[in-house]
Amino acid sequence: MEDVFIALAVVPTLFLGLPWIIFHYITKWKSQASLTTEDEKLLDELHELARWLDDRMLTIERIMAAENPGWRQLAADPSGLGIEDSSILRRIGQ
Repeated sequence: MEDVFIALAVVPTLFLGLPWIIFHYITKWKSQASLTTEDEKLLDELHELARWLDDRMLTIERIMAAENPGWRQLAADPSGLGIEDSSILRRIGQ
C-alpha cells in the first residue's frame, strides 16, 4: 500500500511538475532576452549623452591646445606643475 502512495506522488511530479517548472523558466528566459522599449529609449539617451560629452571634450581640448600648446605634457607629467609633495601626486593618480 505504501508503494502505491509513493508511486502516486512520484509519477505526477516527474511527468507534470518537472516539465511545468522547466517550461515556465524557459518562457521567462525567452521573454527577458529582448530589450524593452524603455531599455531602448534609455540606451538612445545614453548614446546621445555620450556623443554630446565627447563633442564637449573635443571642444575643451581644442581650446586648451589653442591657449597652451604644451598642456598635454603637463597633464602627463604633473611634476612640472611645481608640486613637491609625493602624497599629493599619488592622490591625483601618479
